[in-house]
Amino acid sequence: MAKLYNTKSVATERATVDTQSRSFTYKGFNSSNSAQGFKLYDIDLVKQDLINHFYIRKGEKLENPNFGTIIWDMIFEQFTEEVKALVARDVEDIINYDPRIAVNGITVDSTEQGIRIEADVTYLPFNVNERMQFSFDKDKKIIN
Repeated sequence: MAKLYNTKSVATERATVDTQSRSFTYKGFNSSNSAQGFKLYDIDLVKQDLINHFYIRKGEKLENPNFGTIIWDMIFEQFTEEVKALVARDVEDIINYDPRIAVNGITVDSTEQGIRIEADVTYLPFNVNERMQFSFDKDKKIIN
């Protein structure tokens, strides 16, 4: 499962979520082992949806061959400025695909085992900013 480094900062006008009456903006289900009983809410659900999108290789999804990422194909390529730009554009497209998230900035670097992505994102309904880090390794895992 993907692990994220989290650095959260709250924007000046923060949206509030009423946790007392369990009124959530987004509700979802996660099939992996979760401390929350397989249920995800709000920002946790948005993060998991984003991670799921990164696990799908472009062309793998039935009836939607444009869905997914090219990162898995770029891990074995020589890390040139062109590859770096393609990966950055792909990450930006994936983040912007979800209307609940906006991308503020993306950094792409190579590692010994693959590609590392840092993305500054804003969760729009909650007005919360976060820096997320993903490392894609050659064993087809997203690790930290």
